[in-house]
Amino acid sequence: MPVISRPFRRVETVHVYQLAFEWTETNRHWLIEVPIRIVSYAVIALVARLVLHRVIDRATTGRTGKPDNTDEQAQTNRPPLLRYLRDRTASSNARKAAERRRQRAQTIGSVLKSTVSILLLVWLVLAILSVLGVNIAPFIASAGVVGLAIGFGAQNLVRDFVSGIFMLLEDQYGVGDNVDLGDVTGEVQSVGLRITTVRDGDGTLWYVRNGEIKRVGNMSQDYAVAHVEVPVALTADLDRAELVAIEAAEAAIIDPAIAANVLGDPEMLGVQELSPDLLTLRMSVKTRPNTQGAVQRRLRREILRAYDEHGIALPYPQGRIHAVVGGRAAE
Repeated sequence: MPVISRPFRRVETVHVYQLAFEWTETNRHWLIEVPIRIVSYAVIALVARLVLHRVIDRATTGRTGKPDNTDEQAQTNRPPLLRYLRDRTASSNARKAAERRRQRAQTIGSVLKSTVSILLLVWLVLAILSVLGVNIAPFIASAGVVGLAIGFGAQNLVRDFVSGIFMLLEDQYGVGDNVDLGDVTGEVQSVGLRITTVRDGDGTLWYVRNGEIKRVGNMSQDYAVAHVEVPVALTADLDRAELVAIEAAEAAIIDPAIAANVLGDPEMLGVQELSPDLLTLRMSVKTRPNTQGAVQRRLRREILRAYDEHGIALPYPQGRIHAVVGGRAAE
């Protein structure tokens, strides 16, 4: 068996070390630099996402870690993002208004956080491809074409989302508001970025796409007006009928049952309608939103009682119209 001399073994070992060193030098870019850059980009993306999400949370929710124990605190602790936006709701219930602002802010915040995450993910993927030596220009061009195709194919969906965002920013309506959306009138049950649900007077729950809403009539913002129309006989003293109606209305709004819902004094507008059988007086009073119905019913009852006490003649005083059929009064 031949014996390899020691010098030959030493030369062979040195040659292996040299090959390993040359191989490491040649591939150092792939073994060290590329992984480090990829990990660095990933860490930067994660840190940026965490920081931006925290900023969005603070801007949209105003988290302080302390509960709002009073209505004044609920009114002042509004999210910074919405601090300078107009609130269209009545300010009588500060806690309810604060809750509504929080709902708006949370929805907007979720949209912003999703947008930030998507943008950072796209940036990370493109950065990794660039580090790997891939030409990203075709990817950017393809992404533009794909985005254009998706925009055309899902334009209704995009329109729904954009409309929902503007509705939230402008505070056009919120949960609990009575609204008229054109085809649907009722109480808002939920407000989303794509769908708004409304329950009408019959109890039907309607799902309305935000992009299909062309106009919004909100009957729950700022104030409402209760209109009361009172029919009187043509032979009645008009001035006295107006005076009695105003006095009855002024006495009615003092009642604690409706006093909190009335925002102004009753106003007699005069004769609303004149027909061969009667004339109609119209009165109005400003009320809190969604309370005009109760105020109207109470005013009608009190005015009717006052007319009866003061002898103001109403149309058809017998309560029914008698028709003569064949010379006999029909019951």
